[in-house]
Amino acid sequence: MRRVALFAGVMIALAPNAARGQEAPAPTVRYGVTLSKDTVTVGEPFEIRVRIRAPTDAEIRFPDNPDTSGTVQARDPRTIETADSVQSLDETAIYRVAAWDVDSQAVRLDDAVVTWNGAERRVPLGAIVVFVRSVLPADTTLHVPKPARPIWETRPFPWWLLAAILAVIALILLLWWWLKRKPRTPVPVIVDPYLRAQKELKRIEAMGLVAAGERTRFVALLVEVLRDYLVARYPEATLALTSREVVAALRRQPAVPLEQLTRVLHEVDLAKFAAWTLSEDRARNLARDVRAVIEHEHRASQPAPVQEAA
Repeated sequence: MRRVALFAGVMIALAPNAARGQEAPAPTVRYGVTLSKDTVTVGEPFEIRVRIRAPTDAEIRFPDNPDTSGTVQARDPRTIETADSVQSLDETAIYRVAAWDVDSQAVRLDDAVVTWNGAERRVPLGAIVVFVRSVLPADTTLHVPKPARPIWETRPFPWWLLAAILAVIALILLLWWWLKRKPRTPVPVIVDPYLRAQKELKRIEAMGLVAAGERTRFVALLVEVLRDYLVARYPEATLALTSREVVAALRRQPAVPLEQLTRVLHEVDLAKFAAWTLSEDRARNLARDVRAVIEHEHRASQPAPVQEAA
């Protein structure tokens, strides 16, 4: 239900008549105060509308929002609406406020000021009263308060923390057991290329490939041993090179018998890729040539013995 303060006609003499020496007829100024709600709850916003109607050439200054120290405080900035009228100046100030205490509360607004022909006159707005009701239920006797808290609060033991600690210990033990059980990586043993080549040559000859008629496979395995030996001694002679490229890469190595190496690689390539038939004697001669190349390079690459002084 709205409570509306009806418009009151106020006759205010704003300017004297200088020509006749008498006061000019006072213009009619009408004003009124309207509340959007006459009963509100604590903190519920409502509007106060102050409407003033004055002559068209007058000026109206509305008061600012209520003081923030009171129980009724503004929620939004003040807004002013101007009605479309030719006969008079019709303006309405809107105050959006909220009350923060119960029972009847008065909203204090300063006087409005109307200026006309250089004279100022105040329009007292008076006290605007709104009733504020409580949001609590009418009967609070059924509400049982919470029991008093003990002086020393006992919190439950954090079992989850104990479970997390046990889980971490179990993971550490499991990792230790896995590392202990894991076989250690053996330390690589560096084998002399010459000794390894001699061992591989003996193993290939013991396979009996020549007597079994697999002479091409026999010489191919011998060349693989020779190439492995050369790679171990000279890294530039990689296994990715062809026979000619290997000879070219080792051309500046004085310890390598290039002529004998070239002949062995060429004949083995013919047997492997050109289906050149090898006799048993020729296969055994190639085996001796492979051994001779390895022996020659090994002896030539050894440091000269130091002669003792007389």
